[in-house]
Amino acid sequence: MFVAAQFALPNGAQAADAPRVVASIKPIHSIAAAIMEGVGEPDLLVKGAASPHTYSLRPSEASALQNADLVIYVSPELEAFLSKPLASLSGNAKILELAEADGISTLAMREGGAWEAHHHGDEDAHDDDDEEHDDHDHDTAHDDDHNHDHDPEHHHDEGDPHIWMSPENGKAIARDITEELAEIDPTHADFYRANLKSLLGKIDATKDDLVNRISAVRQKPFIVFHDAYQYLEHSFDLQAVGSITISPDRKPGAKRLHDIEEKIKSSGASCVFAEPQFKPALVQSIVADTGARIGTLDPLGANIDAGPDAYTDILSQNIDALASCLKG
Repeated sequence: MFVAAQFALPNGAQAADAPRVVASIKPIHSIAAAIMEGVGEPDLLVKGAASPHTYSLRPSEASALQNADLVIYVSPELEAFLSKPLASLSGNAKILELAEADGISTLAMREGGAWEAHHHGDEDAHDDDDEEHDDHDHDTAHDDDHNHDHDPEHHHDEGDPHIWMSPENGKAIARDITEELAEIDPTHADFYRANLKSLLGKIDATKDDLVNRISAVRQKPFIVFHDAYQYLEHSFDLQAVGSITISPDRKPGAKRLHDIEEKIKSSGASCVFAEPQFKPALVQSIVADTGARIGTLDPLGANIDAGPDAYTDILSQNIDALASCLKG
């Protein structure tokens, strides 16, 4: 369990004085909740097995956005449903776009459904002016002069938005959220920073434990449903060799499905992973003639309770699912 730093707060401080924070998806909400624990609770938009790729705001959620002091989301590419609501927010709300925030390392989106072996260590940190994204044998090159500014009209389509699947990015996200909260709520700044220290230690301990849990199978190839896991792959030196679809809002065609079936056979991939946000029938049809096993990965933690422990639980659940299926 995440343990909040022990500071005495005045009676009613949590209810009356806490900043109103809205987070888009569960892993980001969890990090914010851990930083805010003992002061207040952030609101979560995308709940349960819903996907940010296909989500639509409810009226109550639109109202929460309008009343927010701070809105935290990943990027316009991941949460396209937020583009118009964020553009119409009142001037009092601060918006933290994590894909463009300090300290976040990004990876280029991979092209096609089948990939070659990984060459890890090519993450693009946002404080590094020299970018090069040639690590996955792309069909198209990415320009080195990509400008990471904060213009709302700026789009970074080549960046993989699933940044939270890296524990190091999780720590950077925690630091960015802490600084935003300290700025809008200086009264509790020391409290947020004490909670940050506890959370960073928990993420480090979780990663160390997960490295041991996956070590025996980390070189075994596997296929994922959509390309949401390369940050996890880089963090734990895993060997995904393809995805059924690059983006879950795109239905794969017959050629893609044939290519993935051939990739399973040629690579010796023993596992193909479905996701709870999407129907498993497609995965079942692909593995029918291959002998591969079906597992489940979930970058959003559909079956994990929202709250300060959810982020590390999501990392653990995915590593355990990989280890279980790949061990056979």
